[in-house]
Amino acid sequence: MTVTKTAKKAGKTANFDCKDVGLAAEGVRRIEWANQDMPVLQKIRERFEKERPLSGVRMACCLHVTAETANLVRTLKAGGADVVLCASNPLSTQDDVSAALSVHYGIPTFAIKGEDNTTYYKHLLAALATNPNVTMDDGCDLVTAIHKDRTDLIPTIRGSMEETTTGVIRLKAMAKDGALKIPCVAVNEADTKHLFDNRYGTGQSTIDGIIRATDTLLASKTVVVAGYGWCGRGFAARARGMGAQVIVTEIDPIKAIEAAMDGHRVMPMKEAAKIGDVFCTVTGNKHVISTEHMSVMKDGAMVCNSGHFDVEIDIAGLKKMAKKEIEGVRRFVDAYELSNGRTIYVLGQGRLVNLACAEGHPASVMDMSFAVQSLATEWVAVQKSPLSVKVHDVPKSIDAWVARLKLDTMGIKIDKLTKEQEAYLASWQEGT
Repeated sequence: MTVTKTAKKAGKTANFDCKDVGLAAEGVRRIEWANQDMPVLQKIRERFEKERPLSGVRMACCLHVTAETANLVRTLKAGGADVVLCASNPLSTQDDVSAALSVHYGIPTFAIKGEDNTTYYKHLLAALATNPNVTMDDGCDLVTAIHKDRTDLIPTIRGSMEETTTGVIRLKAMAKDGALKIPCVAVNEADTKHLFDNRYGTGQSTIDGIIRATDTLLASKTVVVAGYGWCGRGFAARARGMGAQVIVTEIDPIKAIEAAMDGHRVMPMKEAAKIGDVFCTVTGNKHVISTEHMSVMKDGAMVCNSGHFDVEIDIAGLKKMAKKEIEGVRRFVDAYELSNGRTIYVLGQGRLVNLACAEGHPASVMDMSFAVQSLATEWVAVQKSPLSVKVHDVPKSIDAWVARLKLDTMGIKIDKLTKEQEAYLASWQEGT
């Protein structure tokens, strides 16, 4: 596949790659629908249009190409940035959004749903060919490509924003090994991101992906959740709310206790594999569901992943173990018949099920995450001195501002400390 399509916008001709430019009109409708449920990002875009804090910034963004992401990159462009976008996962692109961004909004986008790995990495390099000085990542693939393939960019990159847990884990591993060469901001660690996006966004969108792919009734099913971080908590709660019996598997004793006290059964995956009906991994780790586990699963067990990369389920091992593979028994569902006569169904090729099989998180929760992304980008861009090379936290002032504005848009008021209370909290002299 060659990246040869072009679009004219504001007197410029820019390369892009999408499935079909004819989908652009539908993409515009989808983007505008999401925009109406993203009031915090709207406020930031309005200010950015007036102040242009990102003038002179060349941005390469590697993100899930969804309607919500479209409103983020529109905001960055409104702030004066020269933005290009590529997909952060081969199955997460909404093709109409990809077309609309390139054709209608003048933001070159390299993303096609279902693209192969060769095309995926070609798109990453196409985004980096614009010689960005600020990047935005979801999973750390773009930063990794810079460090492996475009080391010439390292001296001029001011910083990179990382959107997801898996990406932050990779960045911190790079920093620990002394391999990280550019400043990065762990947007995922902001409270308004991981407390809400990961818990409520992933919780709902994962359920959505499973139901769209399978049309299964979750009530009475045994749902096995691998991992009880913020994403696992959210998914487990939503599954139980739909009547499922939830089992949690964990390696962290603290999280395991929390899962038990939240009312879930907790056990090793070896035991859960024998009794589960639906399995979902949300750990960020490799082969959490292995061939050992799949060999003892029930006939008809459904397996999926809601972590960023497709390594959490040993798909390659399953393919070797299966006597027959049937692709597309339903859209985004493949069947694997084992020699023991049982069949296992894999959703979304083991890629993140909420985007491979559905539309990802609702716009109202991405409103907070992408508001933080926008303001973190501004924070990086306006620094008078270069940021140190490490993984930075998002400034607390940004987190607090986004939370306050989100409450305002929800019509919710909260209390303020009185002067007496402020004085009490600042002193140590008053006791019993």
